[in-house]
Amino acid sequence: MTISRREFLAATGAVLAAANCAPSLALPARKRYDVLISGGTVFDGTGQTPVTTDVALLDGRIAAVGPALGDDARVVIDARGLAVAPGFVDIHSHADSSLFEDPRAESVIRQGITTVVVGKDGGSRGPSAAAAGGAAQPSRTSGRFATLGDFLQAVDRLPSAINVASMVGLGTIRGLVVGNADRPATAGELQQMQSLVSAALSQGACGASSGLEYPPGAFASREELIELCRPLASRGLPYATHMRNEDDHLLEAVDEAIAIAKGAGCPLQISHLKTDGPRNWKKIDEVLGRIETARAGGLDVTFDRYPYAAYATGLTLIFPVRTLDGGTSAFLSRIADVGQRDTLREGVLKKVMETIGGWDNIMIAGVAHDGDRAAEGKRLGSYASSLGADPYDTAVALLTRSKGEVGMVGFSMSEENVSRFLAHPLGMVCTDGGAFATEGPARRGHPHPRGLGSFPRILGHYVREKKALTLPQAIHKMTGFPAARVKLADRGRLVSGLAGDVVVFDPATVRDRATFTEPFQYPEGIRAVIVNGQIALRDGVRTEVRSGQAVRAS
Repeated sequence: MTISRREFLAATGAVLAAANCAPSLALPARKRYDVLISGGTVFDGTGQTPVTTDVALLDGRIAAVGPALGDDARVVIDARGLAVAPGFVDIHSHADSSLFEDPRAESVIRQGITTVVVGKDGGSRGPSAAAAGGAAQPSRTSGRFATLGDFLQAVDRLPSAINVASMVGLGTIRGLVVGNADRPATAGELQQMQSLVSAALSQGACGASSGLEYPPGAFASREELIELCRPLASRGLPYATHMRNEDDHLLEAVDEAIAIAKGAGCPLQISHLKTDGPRNWKKIDEVLGRIETARAGGLDVTFDRYPYAAYATGLTLIFPVRTLDGGTSAFLSRIADVGQRDTLREGVLKKVMETIGGWDNIMIAGVAHDGDRAAEGKRLGSYASSLGADPYDTAVALLTRSKGEVGMVGFSMSEENVSRFLAHPLGMVCTDGGAFATEGPARRGHPHPRGLGSFPRILGHYVREKKALTLPQAIHKMTGFPAARVKLADRGRLVSGLAGDVVVFDPATVRDRATFTEPFQYPEGIRAVIVNGQIALRDGVRTEVRSGQAVRAS
């Protein structure tokens, strides 16, 4: 059978027409953008004056920032009357403590935080025994990984709701190589520790941290710390330190931190800078003066601070650090030793009464022993009184039953000094807190509210109400400043081509709701949170998306 050219064209035309009429066969036109944030007041993260404009996201990155980008997007967020900023960067976080049990990181996302920097206060998730030549094989169930690189890869595999960067903990490394003994490292141990620091940096660590009030980091000398920080110098990455003292010997501790960074030739980041204890509040001028003088002399030094006049730590910190020589078992033996009881009691009472201000300035934040859950959220003095017991004996009993794992909140700082630290041009914002949730595995203990409210508290209380700093300044301290500090090159600014991390909030209503009495309350006023171009929160509702990733220093 033959067919004429005219019949062929007519037949094929009919087929094409039928195909064009069939919706199932039509190819949808690709939208120009994935997300368009329209008409908001855009803060670019540099501290400059904001502008009213649009922000468009495509394929996980910022595609454009400019006026009248249109509405050709899969999702359009009307941001008129709202602030649009880079996703917040928490430069001092402990959100990794529950990340593998609950990768939603609810209290982090709900604050507008899209990137956390963990591995702080001298402790990181890697390296561990396998990397140090030991036989133990760590895993995520134990919270430890053979190398820091393994930890970062595990974050990618979760996946996490938030981006995670990590420093390497110098206390972790000392514990691996030297152990918990209060003694100097040998030359061979020092070389091994320095090699472990270098390896972690090559795997993407964004700095090195110390916790010099906690063992085993407390047993490291200034000279040891200088040697361990030398690998930071060529990379321009910071040494972040929880200093050796934050109360009566604060000034000496600042001097030591400066000397370590100078000796190693690296930048210095002083963690959660504070003047602890009423008799030390007046030292703030000298503290800031020392930092400013070091900066003027060429040292790249900055600090971070959370917006509360109370700190959180372990209850063991009320005891002299020498009692922790040899680890937890040795500590528990000492506090149980009748022969040492009077001496230890005298030292603890002196610290509690003279520096902290009394037993009721200590709140029990968490215990490991289930039988002591009633103590959580209670002031130690009042709790002991309700038991008809002595506060010191109650503290010892709690520590003994929980094998040393008792958290505390100490109320001994000045609100005026908090404002000054937050407003200082060398200061950044942090939480120094974990990730929590109002339900599930991340609802645990009775935590300091900083883990649920720090960043909205800055925006509501310190910017809007107290006017301690301006909104552009605050956002810079939460975004571009910390991101640049740890060399996360594609975070912290709203610039075309960078990662699509964005927060949209209402400057008129944003506020924290978590309190010391009722910590499990999420903030208000955070309208949308976008992580790597995908919406994690919108109008108070969490999505199922977990688009965070491990981020490594550039």
